[in-house]
Amino acid sequence: MLVSTPNVAAISRSFYVLPTLQTGVSGRCISSRANVIFRDAKYAEFLAAVGDKESLSLLSGLPEVVVTGRANVGKSSLLNSVIGRRDLLFTSKKAGRTQTLNFFRVGSPPGRLVVVDSPGYGARGRPEWGDLFNHYLETRKQLCRVFILISAAHGMTATDEAMLSSLNAQIQSHDGICWTLQAIITRADALKTNGRAQINQIEQDIFRVAPTCLPPIVTSCPSKGIPFGIDEVRKSISHACRIVP
Repeated sequence: MLVSTPNVAAISRSFYVLPTLQTGVSGRCISSRANVIFRDAKYAEFLAAVGDKESLSLLSGLPEVVVTGRANVGKSSLLNSVIGRRDLLFTSKKAGRTQTLNFFRVGSPPGRLVVVDSPGYGARGRPEWGDLFNHYLETRKQLCRVFILISAAHGMTATDEAMLSSLNAQIQSHDGICWTLQAIITRADALKTNGRAQINQIEQDIFRVAPTCLPPIVTSCPSKGIPFGIDEVRKSISHACRIVP
C-alpha cells in the first residue's frame, strides 16, 4: 500500500487540477558518442503499457528515464524525435491520450536503456495516474533521471510549479532517492521576437522552484523544419544512465 506523504499528495493533486541543429527526426547528423545509442532507431520498440503498480515488477533490468509534463506539452513529439522514429509514440492534439506508463526500449538488442512516457498532469489528468506515477518514482531502483517538460509558449503554470516543487522535495529528502531531475523546455519555435527573454524567465522560475534541477534543455520539434535540442536530450539521457561518461 502506498503511504501518503506531503510530497506524494502534492504530485497526486497536480494530476487532477481544474542549440545543436540536427538533420531530420532520425538524427542522422551524429556528433557525439551518446547519439550512437540512438543511431539504430529501427531497434527501438514499445515494451509495455503499465496501468497498475503490481505490473511494474514485471519490467526490470535496463536503466530508465521517465518523462512527465502537463497534458499536451509535446511529450510524444519530443520522444519520437529523441528515439528517432516519427510514429513510435502516438501523437495527438487532444490532451490526455497517454493514460499509462509506457515503456520503450532503445538501442540494438538486448537494448541499452528504457524511456518511459507518463500520463500528462493538469486539467486532463486523473488521481489514479498520479498514484501510479508516485509509486514508480518511490520504488523504481533503475530510474536514473526524471525529465519534466515545460512549454515555452505557456511558461511555467501552477501545475508545473506544483509538480516541479514536489520532485525537488523528494530529491532533497534523500529518502532512498537515486534519480536526478532535469527540465526540458519544449516548442521554443513558437516564441516570437522576445523569445530569449521568455526562455530566461522560465529558467529563472525553474531554479526558483527547484534548486536541485539540472540546467534546462531548450528544444523544438516542428512538424516541418529542423528540430533542435534533441542531441542535448540524448546526451543527458545517456549520461544519466551511465552509458557514456
